[in-house]
Amino acid sequence: MTMSMLRHVAKSSLKSDFIVKGSRCISVKSLLHGSPEAKQAGDIEILQHSRLVARGKYVHGLEVHRVKPESIDKYKEAAENYYAGIKSDTRLHVKLTGSWETLVGDQDVFVHILEYENYAGYDKTMDLIRNSQHVETYRKLLPYVNSRSTQLAQEFAFLPTAPPHAQGGIFELRSYQLKPGTLLEWENAWRRGIEARRKFVSPIGAWFSQIGRLHQVHHLWQYPSLDARKETREKAWQIDGWAETVSKTAQLAKEMDSFILAPLSYSPLK
Repeated sequence: MTMSMLRHVAKSSLKSDFIVKGSRCISVKSLLHGSPEAKQAGDIEILQHSRLVARGKYVHGLEVHRVKPESIDKYKEAAENYYAGIKSDTRLHVKLTGSWETLVGDQDVFVHILEYENYAGYDKTMDLIRNSQHVETYRKLLPYVNSRSTQLAQEFAFLPTAPPHAQGGIFELRSYQLKPGTLLEWENAWRRGIEARRKFVSPIGAWFSQIGRLHQVHHLWQYPSLDARKETREKAWQIDGWAETVSKTAQLAKEMDSFILAPLSYSPLK
């Protein structure tokens, strides 16, 4: 997810990420599977497209925090307490995919990606967190944050998210704001062209949004350095199929962004 787009992803107040409507908790599963609200919002068509391209096994939460510059160190400590805490809590139906800080792009921005056991797992996790010490740990990082955004996304079926590893280097997060109704066409073009890139480097993960800012696609890459990134991308242009993929997908996107990230010490991917 990129920062100009990240600013558009479902913005929340600094009170809590755990949203209720009146005194009733809103079930994500209910929202997605045929509720009147979903139908009125036109989400049924989005879900039909999603079923064709999604792996379907997991849901990923992309959380972005814009931190006060003078509070970076305090935020990092508080964020580690929270995210490392939920990562190690076996009661929760969630895994921490990774946590990063932006090096190139909007500054003082941190990205956290969480993996849930589908939407039922997301609902269970949120219920457990609301009634545990984790919610208090989360609140302790809020004084250091200017704004937050969240998004729920699914993996593309042809590209499962990489397991934890420590290879070093940098990460690149690329995001695309697609024209509405073009997800299937984008996935088809990118799936065929990605084989050219796999000859040199494989994506860490690729997701498309389902809740939050819609019609977005994100993919994450890892390189030893910026120079290695440059060389890898130049080699890909020499492989048949990649130039055509770039041309087709660019026509389907309204906005494109790229940001360079550094993993935090507790990130499973680093």
